[in-house]
Amino acid sequence: MMRAWQRSLVAAGCLALAGCGVERRLIIHSDPEGALVYLNHEEVGRTPVSYDFTWYGQYDVQLRKEGYQTVSLTEWVVAPWWQWPPFDFVAEITPGRPRDTHRLSYAMRPATRPADPAALVRRAEGMRAELRSGEYTRTPSTAPTTRPTTKPAKKKPAATTRS
Repeated sequence: MMRAWQRSLVAAGCLALAGCGVERRLIIHSDPEGALVYLNHEEVGRTPVSYDFTWYGQYDVQLRKEGYQTVSLTEWVVAPWWQWPPFDFVAEITPGRPRDTHRLSYAMRPATRPADPAALVRRAEGMRAELRSGEYTRTPSTAPTTRPTTKPAKKKPAATTRS
């Protein structure tokens, strides 16, 4: 016959096996939808995206969408109180599947238009003129280099053979 403490131990073991662990989910939204999401430099999908995670802590979040500025942020995913020791043990062995859901939302800004190429060329020519007129500017030499920039490799002595 089983003693009372043995029955308690068996019941605790069965209870521990019945627990399924905590379901941790990160849900990411963006405005506009359809942005490509990277978490810690790994692609996870397009918004709205649901991502199951294992570890709490710091996540590098990056959202990319054509025509919009890239969003790059560091987000902290903090554990709820029932996931802190020693309470986490109880949450892990509780029958059922407790859920911890974190939601992140981002508003993306439209990208700026590229500059007019002709305006860029005019600006570059103006900067070139300013550089040439500086007091420390010198004109490059057009004379060819008269000596090599590196030393020639030394020849190895010929190997002698013995008979």
